[in-house]
Amino acid sequence: MIQAIGLTSLSRRHQPPAVDDLTFEARPGRVTVLLGEPGSGKTAALRLMLRLDPGRGVALFRGRTLDRIPHPAREIGVLLGDVPGHPGRTARGHLRMLCAAAGVPAERADDVLEVVGLSGLADQRLGDFSLGMDRRLGLASALLGDPHTLVLDEPAGGLSPRETAWLHGLLRGYAAQGGAVLVTSRDPAEAARIADQVVTIDKGRLVADQDGAAFSGTRLRPRVAVQSPLANRLAHVLAEEADSADERPGDPPVEVVREGGSRLFVYGSSCAAVGETAYRHGILVHRLAEETVDTGPVAPLRRADGRGSGATADEDAPDGPAEPEAAPRSGLRRRLPAPSPAWPLRYELRRATGVRTGWGVAGGALAISVLTSVLLARAGAAPAPRLLAGWPLWLPLPPAAFAAGLLGALSFGQEFRYPALAPDQGTVPRRLGLLGAKLAVSGGTALLLALTALGLDSAALRILFGPAVPLLPGGWAAALVGWACLVLGCAWAGLLAAGLFRSTALGLVAVLAVPTLVVPVLGGALSRPEARSLIGLPERLRSAALVRWPSGLDQGIEAALRLMSQPVGWALALSLTGLLGAYVLTVIRGRPR
Repeated sequence: MIQAIGLTSLSRRHQPPAVDDLTFEARPGRVTVLLGEPGSGKTAALRLMLRLDPGRGVALFRGRTLDRIPHPAREIGVLLGDVPGHPGRTARGHLRMLCAAAGVPAERADDVLEVVGLSGLADQRLGDFSLGMDRRLGLASALLGDPHTLVLDEPAGGLSPRETAWLHGLLRGYAAQGGAVLVTSRDPAEAARIADQVVTIDKGRLVADQDGAAFSGTRLRPRVAVQSPLANRLAHVLAEEADSADERPGDPPVEVVREGGSRLFVYGSSCAAVGETAYRHGILVHRLAEETVDTGPVAPLRRADGRGSGATADEDAPDGPAEPEAAPRSGLRRRLPAPSPAWPLRYELRRATGVRTGWGVAGGALAISVLTSVLLARAGAAPAPRLLAGWPLWLPLPPAAFAAGLLGALSFGQEFRYPALAPDQGTVPRRLGLLGAKLAVSGGTALLLALTALGLDSAALRILFGPAVPLLPGGWAAALVGWACLVLGCAWAGLLAAGLFRSTALGLVAVLAVPTLVVPVLGGALSRPEARSLIGLPERLRSAALVRWPSGLDQGIEAALRLMSQPVGWALALSLTGLLGAYVLTVIRGRPR
């Protein structure tokens, strides 16, 4: 059950709101069509219901608002336009990533691919999909969590008649199993063909709320389309016979409308009656067809991958017309296990490893790091720490740290460029859980990238130059910790900035701003003698501690304090604190109200 009460979008400057006090219901076991011309406010109404756009009013899904639903994907299946998936990701990889977000087993992806007829194309990339395949994949995404409600925005737009017939059959089968289906459409004939309830809106306001039969009787009129070189004569003859005929009670009056040229339309009659009239008067007819609400049975394309639903593909091509196939009973509604609290981590791992972008960035950074390290060793002008990091003085960041920042920015930047989770952001704790998973995965990736870069650089230098190049600097433990903190800080700075500014490019700008802008400003402030007050802090902490700690811990604390006293350490710490606070504040202030 969907209850939309008083939906009103925010007013635009000098223009009325796109949705104005819209109230309607979509009941379970029925297909409800939200009908309107382009620009009437259909999509805006759906986005208000899903809390994707700000506005007033409330939308209840089985008596609860969206922010009260802990796992929206398991209760509401959403498809707004094309599938917002990365074009380099495979269909199976995209669905398994969403399975992790919905808290359902990964095997569910193969189940819904079978339901929508895409199991044979599971390993094909989304960028190669046609429009019909894309819509099938969108329906598979909506069905992943076994929801009780489907919300679809013009799912049949641009599809062929066979694909449309398949889609209508699936939606009717879903509603027959007790689900509530809400779709938008701009075509009255399509609405009458599929809907149990038709809600008509215009300029964002409710015009009519009718059941399917009442809508068909009031909005659509059956007619006969005629094309003839003697169209004017035929129209005259039909009008004369209609005036002279005795109309039976209840029969609609015959009306002839001339379109111009050789075409005319006849309302309140049939092809047989019009054809007999033309035959009696010797009038040649080139075309004679009834145009009614239903276009008649259409043989649907049951699978988009060319495979038969049974054993052979020949069974998939019937000789004659067939009714649209209903949704398979075994694939749509199935009891799924309870969601696991580890869903954000599984989702982020699948997101990060499912496309080639991250692998390419990491591989390119490692190659550049090795090349730069070799060139610095050949020039013989770099100290050992910069030599191992492949970091010349004229670069603001070493290649590994820059790549870590870019990977961090991509982890949130791709969420906004390909918003697969936009209708499923859910509650504030859920979104903060996703942030924690991204911090953990990007941090682990950054540390692995840092260690790999050091290993490859040292191996290349040993192979090419031997012991002539000193690789183990004095105080190597502190240098190693500082290197790890630098790469980790860059990754998290890029991630938080991209999440705050909703852009990969701005996330990367924030990473580069730390060494180029923040460090020079803090360098002057930290060059004063006040920083010396940190000397002796480990001994003071040891004397105040109630439990005796290992002596080696003093060295670790001293190394950490030495790093924090550096301008780069302070700059990263302040930047990360500010970005994290701003992002959390944005999430909390932007929660649905």
